[in-house]
Amino acid sequence: MSENVIDKRVIRTKRMIRDALTEIMEERGFEGVTVRNLTEKAQINRGTFYLHYRDKYDLLEQSEEEILTGINKIVNEINPMDAVNYTSHDEPFPILIKLFECFEEHSYFLKVILGPKGDASFQMRLKELIKHTFLEKVADEINTEDMLVPMDFLISYVSAAHLGVIQHWLQGGMVKSPREMTLILAKMTLLGPGYVAGLKK
Repeated sequence: MSENVIDKRVIRTKRMIRDALTEIMEERGFEGVTVRNLTEKAQINRGTFYLHYRDKYDLLEQSEEEILTGINKIVNEINPMDAVNYTSHDEPFPILIKLFECFEEHSYFLKVILGPKGDASFQMRLKELIKHTFLEKVADEINTEDMLVPMDFLISYVSAAHLGVIQHWLQGGMVKSPREMTLILAKMTLLGPGYVAGLKK
């Protein structure tokens, strides 16, 4: 059997286990998850589970890490000035579309993990990733003398707001497309909530 076939089989099995974790967490929270109900839900034997994970904590950690790694890879491509240029022409920034498509691909897991029965530590890690990205990508482009508010408050506001928008989109059933969400988030970030709410001079 080729390595490619084996790799696809492993990916499929791990996805089934993660889906089982998501479904059980949605019903009972993480504390209600056991290896037994994971294997029953995924229709695999315990040996297959332990081939990939030490326990349910390792499963949760690997699942979260896989998604954060994927998100990080996408945000590393962000150029803030490109985002400004696209938004000023009412066009969605392609990198942000790719990011929302990533959220969409993993929406079931993310909806649960960022929800009331999810993992609060994952929310903090995602928020920290947003903060780090803002500092690394945007802060260097800002002239601090032109700022109307302190940088640390701006970063805190942006990271909390972005996470809140993502959660709202997921919990609301992703009615808006990744393209629409890209424009919505970019306009709120770059133009400000007051401006997009119509409070213009």
